[in-house]
Amino acid sequence: MIPAMDLHLLRSPPGVRFFRRHPSPAPLRRRVVTVSSILPFAKEKAKYHIELEAAVELVERACSLCIDVQRSLLSDGRILEKNDQTPVTVADFGVQVLVSIELGKLFPSIPLVAEEDSGFLQSQNLVDLVVSAVSDKTSFHEESFSHADVLEAIDRGERTEFGTKPATYWILDPIDGTRGFVKGSKALYVVGLSLVVEGEIMLGVMGCPNWVVDTSHRSITGVQGYKNSSPGLGIIMVAHVGCGTWTKRLRHMLDSSFKPSSDWTRCFVDGCSLVRKANFCIPDSQAWESLPLLCKYLMVASGGASVFILEVKPERVAKAWDHAAGMICVHEAGGKVTDWKGSELDLAADQVKRRIIYPAGGVLVTNGKIHQQIVEMISSSSTVVRH
Repeated sequence: MIPAMDLHLLRSPPGVRFFRRHPSPAPLRRRVVTVSSILPFAKEKAKYHIELEAAVELVERACSLCIDVQRSLLSDGRILEKNDQTPVTVADFGVQVLVSIELGKLFPSIPLVAEEDSGFLQSQNLVDLVVSAVSDKTSFHEESFSHADVLEAIDRGERTEFGTKPATYWILDPIDGTRGFVKGSKALYVVGLSLVVEGEIMLGVMGCPNWVVDTSHRSITGVQGYKNSSPGLGIIMVAHVGCGTWTKRLRHMLDSSFKPSSDWTRCFVDGCSLVRKANFCIPDSQAWESLPLLCKYLMVASGGASVFILEVKPERVAKAWDHAAGMICVHEAGGKVTDWKGSELDLAADQVKRRIIYPAGGVLVTNGKIHQQIVEMISSSSTVVRH
């Protein structure tokens, strides 16, 4: 992906994810605000503030569901590293059921595009486990969910068919980062939810329970509030068109006795304007290869990396839910997302299902300042390195 003559800029010792050839410009200042609302900006500034508030709440509850599923299975002594895929399956389907049911009640006219369908769930007899995982996370009180309710909620994310006209719909990735979740470790995984209105992404929310928060400006009391003595773990990132990208600590990673902070931090991409000085995402370690795509978007949006490049080979399929929430978070933080030719990603390329995107060559995500430089490098080079 980068010309061979520039490969020395990307090399690093094994296990290092990022490489800084030269000191980067001083990071842009981040603004911390305290607000009483669930959102970091005034509601009148966000046309879809009702939808965004619902999305923030749902992603936080979905992250809590994932944590509970993982913890309960670990406490039962199951070895998650083996062939037993139950934990990720239950969490994936549980998140999709939760989000589908809640969005269906709040916004019944807006369809959902999501990753899972009910076929595998039924074949593995996991419906009861999904019901158990979801039952205490819903906002309404019913005696129980039937198996039919669960299957209907899952398949709502797969059955909608669209046409050629611009459409309005939700996009959900229940868990991006399957391999990390299965290990039951502190590997990163992301729950991603976004809203597309008339073909344009209007908002996006990403929850990452194991993300390490920079707590240098926080009080020691705040750090001590984390469960399992894991300071600085867990964030939620939100973006709304025209309102910027913001993060705060994931409240479900705090002990119930600890009052979560309402501080939001404004996020910006880094200020690097030269490719040779950029922070590149490096594929030198297995850790990078297994890192979720949405997590890579999160890194660029928060200024942790200047660029990542994804090759989409003919035999691979790029899915909308792996990109949508991350795309708007990067855009609102000042970055840019295109295919390798510099064209915007077309979420409507899959006219029937809106599930697949077809980026020319692959996906390029940058801080915006070096975007065109890298597009030109890719275009002029016949020798590229995969990221």
